Amino acid sequence: MAINETEVYEALKTVKDPELRMGIVDLGMVQSVTTKRNHVGVLVALPATGYAHRQELTQKVTSALQNVGIAHSNVEVSVMNDNQRSELVSKLRAASPSPGQQNTAPLGHEEGRPSQFMQSGSRTRILGISSGKGGVGKSSVSVNMAIALAKLGREVAIVDADVYGFSVPKILGISRSPMIIEDFIIPPVAHDVKCISMGFFVEENQPIVWRGPMLHKALEQFLVDVYWGKLDYLILDMPPGTGDVALSMAQYLPRSEIMVVTTPQSAAKRVAQRSAFMAKHINLPIRGVIENMSFFVGDDGKKYEIFGSGGGQELADELEVPLLGQIPLVPQLRQGGDNGIPITVSDPSSTTSVSFDNLAKRIEALGPTRVYRSELSVK
Repeated sequence: MAINETEVYEALKTVKDPELRMGIVDLGMVQSVTTKRNHVGVLVALPATGYAHRQELTQKVTSALQNVGIAHSNVEVSVMNDNQRSELVSKLRAASPSPGQQNTAPLGHEEGRPSQFMQSGSRTRILGISSGKGGVGKSSVSVNMAIALAKLGREVAIVDADVYGFSVPKILGISRSPMIIEDFIIPPVAHDVKCISMGFFVEENQPIVWRGPMLHKALEQFLVDVYWGKLDYLILDMPPGTGDVALSMAQYLPRSEIMVVTTPQSAAKRVAQRSAFMAKHINLPIRGVIENMSFFVGDDGKKYEIFGSGGGQELADELEVPLLGQIPLVPQLRQGGDNGIPITVSDPSSTTSVSFDNLAKRIEALGPTRVYRSELSVK
């Protein structure tokens, strides 16, 4: 039985680009379809020469055709020319318009360029993952929490806002640079989480020697020049302490919700308290406390509280917010950060992964906070 082009295009509408997260037919990436009896040929145009998902996309196209009974197909790829890339960018802008293209008044940051996340009607929840000090596993918590939210079917991205100590790309296992299409930076995707980080733009051993204004500009570029699409969650892995990035975040993303990460011992709780007070001082709502390294379960099945106990709950009580989760201390959590396969991916049924799943569900159940601030009013 002969196959017609309409059937082929309908089948290909189910294929999404792995990083742009939109259908390849809608994006204009399907350049041509040829049919001859029971054989189909498809030409797919990639958006850039260094496209990282060539093989994956080819397999997706082949599978989509097989799913509708087309057993014999040949998928070829090319690279878009300048005109085709311009058309692609127009479609991306239409799918996720920049603030300058919208009629609604931009909210929040008044200097520079407003981000899509501060637009009236934005559905994106912005979660700032904060701690008073380094070494509490904040980045591991941020990454695994992001993956757990993505497993719930949400569109999730993470901004590595720890400009001096960027580590998120390594934890996610991303070694490639972002794809650039005209003036759009396309963030790499790993485990269904989009990511942008200073680590993509400097050598790993290169120090970042910047003052506050440069940090602010970097955060602005991460939010404005990156194609994020339509997100449910934007997670910011913030640097430890109470410095410039927290101030910039309050100015640029006044709808942010703060989650404070601590460990169980009293000393860590007292330091984490400072970041919480900082958030209150700059009018960012604190939604909850996450206690990391809560306990270790030995081979004997006993629970050992290596760093003490109760610090997370004490901090939550003092801040009058819920203790959202207690994450066990296990070697696999550290190993996942080293080898780029987070524990929520490598061992999804483990106690630690289940803890992150429960954390994601608690965050969903909290719902977005309502923020009443003058700078959020449409004038």
